[in-house]
Amino acid sequence: MSASGEGKAAAAGYAPHPYVGGRTAVLRALAAWRMRWPGAPRVIVLTGNPGSGRSRLLTGFLMMCDPGRRKQLPLDDLDPATVPPDLPEPAVPSPAGRTAAQLLRLISDHFGLSTDRDDDIFTELAAREEPVTLVVPDVDRAGPVRAANEPARVVRDVLRPLAATGTVHLLAEVPRELAAELAGALPSGQAQIIDLDAPEWADPEGLVRHAETALTPDAGAPELPYTTDPSARRALAEALATRADGNRLTVQLAVQSLIVRPEGFDPAEASLLPGSVGDVLDLHARRLGADPQTLRLMLAPLAFAEGQGLPVQLWGALASAVAGRDMSRDLADGMLLAAPFIEQVEPSRGTGDGDRGRNGGGAAAGERGGTAAGGEAGSGAGEGRTLLRLMHPGIAGEIRSGLPDVRDAQTKIAMALLEAVPQQDWAQADPYIRDHLAAHTLDAGLLPQLLTDPGLFAHADPVTMRAAIEAVPLEQLGAPARTYLRTAPLLTRSEAPAELRAAFLESAFVEDGLVAYADALHTLGFTLPWRTLWSVPLVGVRAVTTGSLPAQGGDGAAAGAAGGPDGSGAGPVPASSAAAPRPVAAFLVPEGTPGARTVPGPDGDASGAGGRALLVHDLLRPGYLDADPALVQLPSAQAQEAAPFGLSRGADHLRVWSRADQEVVAALLSDTPFTGADLSPDGVLVVATARGVTARQILAAAPAPAPVPSVPAQRTGTADSASSDGRDGRGGLEGDHS
Repeated sequence: MSASGEGKAAAAGYAPHPYVGGRTAVLRALAAWRMRWPGAPRVIVLTGNPGSGRSRLLTGFLMMCDPGRRKQLPLDDLDPATVPPDLPEPAVPSPAGRTAAQLLRLISDHFGLSTDRDDDIFTELAAREEPVTLVVPDVDRAGPVRAANEPARVVRDVLRPLAATGTVHLLAEVPRELAAELAGALPSGQAQIIDLDAPEWADPEGLVRHAETALTPDAGAPELPYTTDPSARRALAEALATRADGNRLTVQLAVQSLIVRPEGFDPAEASLLPGSVGDVLDLHARRLGADPQTLRLMLAPLAFAEGQGLPVQLWGALASAVAGRDMSRDLADGMLLAAPFIEQVEPSRGTGDGDRGRNGGGAAAGERGGTAAGGEAGSGAGEGRTLLRLMHPGIAGEIRSGLPDVRDAQTKIAMALLEAVPQQDWAQADPYIRDHLAAHTLDAGLLPQLLTDPGLFAHADPVTMRAAIEAVPLEQLGAPARTYLRTAPLLTRSEAPAELRAAFLESAFVEDGLVAYADALHTLGFTLPWRTLWSVPLVGVRAVTTGSLPAQGGDGAAAGAAGGPDGSGAGPVPASSAAAPRPVAAFLVPEGTPGARTVPGPDGDASGAGGRALLVHDLLRPGYLDADPALVQLPSAQAQEAAPFGLSRGADHLRVWSRADQEVVAALLSDTPFTGADLSPDGVLVVATARGVTARQILAAAPAPAPVPSVPAQRTGTADSASSDGRDGRGGLEGDHS
C-alpha cells in the first residue's frame, strides 16, 4: 500500500475522512492491521518529522475504532478499505507525562493482570488465547521530565517487549530516531514503519485541502479576497502546502498568523510564504514590525516549560532571565505577536499532560502512580491558575535550537525560579517551581547541587523529582539524594501528600545516618506524626517487643551500651535515674547474631533450641545494651489498657490510632514486609523489616492521662524518661502485645 491509493480513492468518489482530510493510503494500512488482514504486519510503527500530522492521523483512526464515535462519522461515504471493522475498541494507554514504569502498570491494570513484576506482564499477555490490540500514541511526550529522555526508555522497556509478544498487535506513534530501533527488533514481515514524510506515504492533496478549509471565513479567517474567492483561496492553499514541503504544522501556523494579523500579507509574494516553523516565527514578527529575536526570547520560557504548562505569572521573570534584560514591556505589548504560537491550558490533577481525549475509556482506567505535574495529589494546589504552553512541541524544538547556548538558558531559568520562592520557603512556592525546578536544573547540569534541601524533597512532586534524579549518574549524587532515590518508590506508590512524604523521608534520613536532615524536617512547619529516635541496619529480625529493665541490680541493667551486632561499639548510653526503669526494645534474631544472647529452651537448656536469640536495645536513643533478656519486663495488662494509642498491622502498613476516639494518628507504609512491630504504652513504635529496626516516637497529643516521655536529642541526653507503672509481666518476647 502506498500513496498511489490517494488518487484511486478520489477517482472512486469517496469522501475524505472528516477529521484527517486525507491520508487514505495510511488509513488503509491501519484498517488492514486492525482487521488482521492476511499479510498485514502485526506491529506498525507510525513516525514522521515534528509537525507531520501523525497525532492528528492517529486521532482520526481511533475515532473509527470507538463504537460511540463511529456513529457520528459518515462511514458509508468513506473508502471502505480505510474503515476498520466494528470491533471492541483497542486499549489506548497514553505515555504522555508518564514514565515507562507507569505506562507498563497502566497496561497491566487495563488487562487485569495479577502480577507485580514487570517481566511477568509480558509473560501473562503471551499466555492469552485471544490476541490483544494496543495503540500507543504520543511516545514523544513520554515522561514527567523532558531532559530525562523517557521516550527512549518507553521504547526499550515497554514497546519492544510488547512487540516481541506474539499475542500483541501493536500500533505505536514514535519519534523517527526511535522507529528503527522498535521495528528492527522483529523478524521480517512482522513490523512495518510508516513514515509520513516518505514519498510513498505523502498526501500533498490532503494538506492543500487542510489549508483551504482553514482559510475559509467559516473557520475564523478574515473576509479578504484570498479567503472569500474559492479560486484565490485554492491557489493560496496550494502555494502554502508546496512551500511548506508537506509539513502540516508549518501550514497551520502560517494560517493562524494570517488570522491574527492579515495586514501586510500579499499572497502573490512568494517570499512571504514560510518554508518551515522557523520561517513562520520570523515572517510573523516582521509583519507586525517586531524583531524576530524578540519573539523567540518571549517564547523561550514556554519552549523550556515542563508539565502541563508555565504559570502566566512566571512568564515575564523567566523571559527577562533568558534575554538578560527586562522583557516586561515586550510581553505587555506583544500579545498579538505571540498569539499564533501559544495556548492556554486548564490545569488538572493527575498524571501527565492528559490523553488529549483519545483514550475513550480504555486503558485510562486504573491509572495510579502519583502526580506528574500540577502540585499536591488531591490538594487542588494547581486549580484556578492560568497555564500557558506552546501549541506544538515542534515550535519548542525550533526555539530551543535557535538559542546560542541551551544549557546557559536553562541555568538562567533555574536561577530565576529559585529567586521566585518567597523567603526560600517551599510551602509558599508556586507549585510549578516545587514540582519542576529539578527538571530545569537537570537540563542545566546543576541538579546534584540542588539535592541538599530536605524541604524541597518533601514538597516536590515525587514522580517528577524521582525521574529527574534517576537521570543523573549515581556517582554524582550526594548522600541525601541517594536517600531520596531509595525512598522515592514508596512516595510515588503511596501518593502521599507533602506532610506524609516529609515523615517518610525523616525516617529514611535517620536510617541512613543523616540525622541533621531528619532534624531539619521538624523545623519546616510540618506537623509530622512521629520523630524517628534511632535505626539499626540489622538483618534477620523475626520479631520485636518493648519493655523495661529494672533500675537496680541484674546483669548490666544500668550499664552503658554494648557493642552492636556487627561487633562495633555504639557509643555510651547514659544510665537511667536510679528511681526509674530503663525502657528497652528486644529483637528476636537468629542464633549466632553478634551481641545476641541465646533464649533458653522450655526445659532451661541454654543451647537455644530453635535457633532463637535476643538483642536488647535502648528504647529512646541509639545503643545496644549488654543486658540479660530474662530481666526484660513486659508491660502489664493494665498499662496496655491505659495506653493512649493502639496499633493495627498489615503486611506492608501499620496504623497507630487513638484509643479515645479511634482516629488514626499515624500511618506507616513500607516497601518491604514488616517482620515485627510493637508499640510501647508511652507511644514509641518499634518496627522491623528486612532492612533493619527503627523506633519512632508518636507525636500526636495523647488524650489519655498516661504521660508521654519527652523525646531526647539524637545520641545525647541525661536520663531516660519514666515509663508507666505496673510493668511486671514476663511473657514471651517474640510476639506483639499491642
